[in-house]
Amino acid sequence: MASEIGHVVDRAQVHPVVRFTGVLAGSEAAAVRTALLDVLAEAPQALIVDVADLTVKDADAPGVLRRVARETTVWPATHLILATPDPAPWQDAGLSVCPSVTAAAASLGSPRPGRRLELELEPVVGAARRARELVTEACARWDLPELAGAGSIVVTELANNVVAHARTPMTVLLSRYADTMAVAVRDHSAGQPRFAGRVAPTAYGGRGLLLIDAVTRSWGSLPLSDGKVVWAILAAEESSGPSRSGLAAGMADPAHG
Repeated sequence: MASEIGHVVDRAQVHPVVRFTGVLAGSEAAAVRTALLDVLAEAPQALIVDVADLTVKDADAPGVLRRVARETTVWPATHLILATPDPAPWQDAGLSVCPSVTAAAASLGSPRPGRRLELELEPVVGAARRARELVTEACARWDLPELAGAGSIVVTELANNVVAHARTPMTVLLSRYADTMAVAVRDHSAGQPRFAGRVAPTAYGGRGLLLIDAVTRSWGSLPLSDGKVVWAILAAEESSGPSRSGLAAGMADPAHG
């Protein structure tokens, strides 16, 4: 059966806008989630979800928006806001509602400039070095020199995993959040990182995600329609100590040292 949901992404606005049309039933929740995560993977500061032309068929269907917001609370921590003249069907979405895209944009204000850096890389030898250079530049620009070491460890492991396993082009995304920095790498492989905790001293490989877990406040991954994004949050107090996050629990490490 053809999907009853359509969407377009308008990136020409101050904040990106995802406009949905059609009929939203429970069976369409996965399509809505995928469309939103694909845009959220770009780490915008805010995202406007235009549902003015979306008819709600099932009362519990809008809950998909609440689940997406919860899933992305730590990263990319984007402010999601709904735009619709009729807020009644969306009360259970758990998001702020404005009567129009214009009103939503006005309530959000302008994005704070200079808080995001991006680099496109091919899966080749030298990718990790270029990614580290971006981290060094970001830490200097954002006056976070204490995060340069941990950030370099994280981006090296993430980039090397893409080179060794995903073997697809990648996008390195760095974002500043108050006194923390997010490091994220997006690739085009569906394989998800898996972390099993400590490995035996005699084991070959398996320490890449262990290193990331040790120097970050939290980390995780999001599946996308064309791959995934693996992200990590770094803060000064965690940059030289173990992670206290439970987000990675249950993941298992790919064979990379």
